[in-house]
Amino acid sequence: MKQDLHLTPLPDAFYQYPTLQLAEELLGCILVKQTEEGTSSGFIVETEAYLGNADRAAHGFGNRRTKRTEILYAEAGMTYTHLIHNHCLINVVSAEREVPESVLIRAVEPYTGVEQMLARRPVKKFQNLTSGPGKLTQALGINMSDYGRSLKEPPLFIAEGNKPEKINSGPRIGIDNSGEAKDYPYRFWVAGNKFVSK
Repeated sequence: MKQDLHLTPLPDAFYQYPTLQLAEELLGCILVKQTEEGTSSGFIVETEAYLGNADRAAHGFGNRRTKRTEILYAEAGMTYTHLIHNHCLINVVSAEREVPESVLIRAVEPYTGVEQMLARRPVKKFQNLTSGPGKLTQALGINMSDYGRSLKEPPLFIAEGNKPEKINSGPRIGIDNSGEAKDYPYRFWVAGNKFVSK
């Protein structure tokens, strides 16, 4: 990955891609979190698309609308954080208003603020630092207080990074109870990247 990239939030236009395309376009972009300790960031290397109303694995399936999922109905480019087994996960809200689609960020490759990331999440093996959706939020200091933030401005935003040479796709992970949706090839990852979740 090319270094010394200028970390500026991507414009609103970036988030207007259809959800499946956005899930691919996010690969290589940089997820940035600013905290009192400083700025940490990582290149996005794995994503999963969730297609709302028609997707049994999506939190917006059947246009389910709860206090937790309300942000999914907002404009694209907002932050949807939620807890699974006490781990905070971060999703990028996608599609137009009132269409509850999103892209889960599953893994990042550490870029800046690595010392802070290791302080938040001490690991023996460096590639375990951010190689999963709960790992990357812990390392970057992303938590449930980030719910509903715009990803187009600090302290939590996505910046331009590097276009991956090759992208692979396949079924999403950990959604075995979602019928036919468990086989949809809506997971995308940077081919050969060691931070992709196992």
